[in-house]
Amino acid sequence: MSDTDGKKPLGLGGAPRPGSVKQSFSHGRTKSVLVETKRKRVVVPKQGAPGAASGSGQTRLGDPSKRPAGITDAEMERRLTALRAAKAREADDAIRRAEEERQREEERQRRRDEIEAREREEREREAALKAKAEEAERMKALAEADARRAEAAKSAEAEAPAPRQANNAGPGPSRPSSPGPRKAEREREDRDRVGKGREDSRRTGKLTLNDALQGEGGRTRSLAAMKRKQEKARQKAMGTGQRSEKQFYDVRIPETIVVSELANRMKERAADVVKSLMKMGMMVTMNQAIDADTAQLVIEEFGHRAVRVSDSDVEQVIQQTTDDAGNLKTRAPVITIMGHVDHGKTSLLDAIRKANVVSGEAGGITQHIGAYQVKTENGSLLTFLDTPGHAAFTSMRARGTQVTDIVVLVVAADDAVMPQTIEAIHHAKAANVPMIVAINKIDKPGANPTKVRTDLLQHEIVVEAMSGDVQDVEVSAKTGLGLDSLLEAIALQAEILELKANPDRAASGAVIEAQLDVGRGPVATVLVQNGTLKRGDIFVVGQQWGKVRALINDQGERVNEAGPSVPVEVLGLNGTPHAGDVLNVVETEAQAREIASYRENAAKDKRAAAGAATTLEQLMAKAKADASVAELPVLVKADVQGSAEAIVQALEKIGNDEVRVRILHYGVGAITDSDVGLAEASNAPIIGFNVRANASARQSANQKSVEIRYYSIIYDLVDDIKAAASGLLKNEIREHFIGYATIKETFKITGAGMIAGCLVTEGIARRSAGVRLLRDNVVIHEGTLKTLKRFKDEVKEVQSGQECGMAFERYEDLRVGDVIEIFEREEVKRTLQ
Repeated sequence: MSDTDGKKPLGLGGAPRPGSVKQSFSHGRTKSVLVETKRKRVVVPKQGAPGAASGSGQTRLGDPSKRPAGITDAEMERRLTALRAAKAREADDAIRRAEEERQREEERQRRRDEIEAREREEREREAALKAKAEEAERMKALAEADARRAEAAKSAEAEAPAPRQANNAGPGPSRPSSPGPRKAEREREDRDRVGKGREDSRRTGKLTLNDALQGEGGRTRSLAAMKRKQEKARQKAMGTGQRSEKQFYDVRIPETIVVSELANRMKERAADVVKSLMKMGMMVTMNQAIDADTAQLVIEEFGHRAVRVSDSDVEQVIQQTTDDAGNLKTRAPVITIMGHVDHGKTSLLDAIRKANVVSGEAGGITQHIGAYQVKTENGSLLTFLDTPGHAAFTSMRARGTQVTDIVVLVVAADDAVMPQTIEAIHHAKAANVPMIVAINKIDKPGANPTKVRTDLLQHEIVVEAMSGDVQDVEVSAKTGLGLDSLLEAIALQAEILELKANPDRAASGAVIEAQLDVGRGPVATVLVQNGTLKRGDIFVVGQQWGKVRALINDQGERVNEAGPSVPVEVLGLNGTPHAGDVLNVVETEAQAREIASYRENAAKDKRAAAGAATTLEQLMAKAKADASVAELPVLVKADVQGSAEAIVQALEKIGNDEVRVRILHYGVGAITDSDVGLAEASNAPIIGFNVRANASARQSANQKSVEIRYYSIIYDLVDDIKAAASGLLKNEIREHFIGYATIKETFKITGAGMIAGCLVTEGIARRSAGVRLLRDNVVIHEGTLKTLKRFKDEVKEVQSGQECGMAFERYEDLRVGDVIEIFEREEVKRTLQ
């Protein structure tokens, strides 16, 4: 039996027949291509064939002999069923396609109808406008014709009496002229007709949104508009009220601008601007903001010139202008008293002011920057800034030199130059201000002014007593000795500097200190540097703004204004500024609010940029470093901004690579419930510096076991935090070497393992000590002893020169000649320096 039994071999099934196809191309070109065609076989049952009429099943399924090989009746049935289903689907698809085509045709017809309707409406509107224009022309021509007829009637009336008098020579009554009354009546009718037409045309016609946007059609002028037009015509005829030509302006536009503000800057009506935007397809109101590009299009449409500005240009309103020399007036000098802690700075100022200031400070140490004005015997005013001398207030002292004119360096005669004295010298040199050395405590038995002058030479301060150019005065704050000489020296230095300022301008000044008062709100101590600060002035300071509600001088009195070099407390801020911020007076609240908002956003962007600039490697390295560093979290609340900043700077310096202090939050004002909640979540204590917790916060702290610690002296606070941070340090492990032993022989003992017979060569061998195995001076194992025996007895220690047996814990690679190092470990508690 062959493989081809019952099957036909594959083939073309017949010879192909040649044919040709004609192809058409562009530009009338054609081409004939020869192809091969194959006739499709059509199976037609023959008459009289067996099974042709045998049964319905055979008729429906066809002749089995004509089927392909291997096709059964069931398979043939399935194929025919699939064929019928395919034909049914084709019929359904044809019906669906016909329905979709019908719907598309209806949609196209509907759109054509709509377009035709719009075009018809447009033609009708144009025809109406044309008819209206023709009617106006006709009315105008009619009026002109009436005017011509009236003129002709006048001329005829003037010529008629002469011939009539010539013809009627005899006496008789003259007949009244008929054209006169008829002419007057005709003119009255024309006026009534024209007036009625105007009234009707004015009252008819409704204003639609389309007409308003396109500027066509719509109602005519109202009665009020007509009256205004008549009044303008009357004034024009009289030669008065001539309308000036339109002014064009340079309009400054930021990135975004409100529509009403844009109209105000263009000096145009806001409704006109909104109408212009609607013509551009923007449905906006006058209170909505638009971008700079759209605003520029509107400005150019109104004929103005657009000037693009950036967000930072909002601060141009507070840019300082150069004052004319004729407007400058002499001002009081600003003197900063600086020096080491407890060298008598505040006591010296107390003696000058003849008031007891130092008693109000905790521990006799100045915690804040105080600003005072002193009037000398000759009537001149001096403004003093008293800066703290403690090292933690370095930043506050630096801010004090930024606004000062003269620095008085106080040095105790019995203590000479100290670290904070050197810092004060550096700050004064950095600020480039003249210096006067006040050698204080000259009345004490151990006073040595010469040593003070000599020590100052090391820091390039050469006093006049040593042929230098720096004034030095020996004073005593306790007895008042030399105070007059000090004031004379200050007055002389101020005269040399020729300090002047313009009081007749917008005020500007520096914030010396800021705090949040419970009853008065945010309060800033401001030293006015230029202009005059008055009640009601609107100002911006740092990221805050406000309106001056009250001014309080250094005596606690309310004043209405403060000129140059006058320190005052300013009330009326919307927030607490930072010490060192600059205060500037602006014209409107909108400007102040805009500048403050811009500065706040700029600060946020700067912080975000600083965080975004960190690379992934830096973040991973920081996370890895932080994982091994113990942190002491704290919350700091102080009475004034300067103290809070100084405390934070002092606490950030505490720590090393293993432990540090983390400031969760610091602020100004009393301790509140929110502070307690943050401290509880972070398991941190709250540090209060010259502030207290309110009743609610105290109760909440007791319930949540949050520790609140109060301080009034800064170095007590720093010492306590340093001690607490020292407790986080891991104890230091110190090793003490107590002996050496050499292995002379090794033994293998069942149950005990490898035993080394050793000779203690130095020190002592102890059972409880640690051991290291050295081979050729290289440590190969470190552990503890499992056993230490002297002969057959277990012993605690073996002295030098004696033999013993040693076994290591979990280690048996012992060789003759190895050296065993015996040591003890000791834990030492560490502290931060």
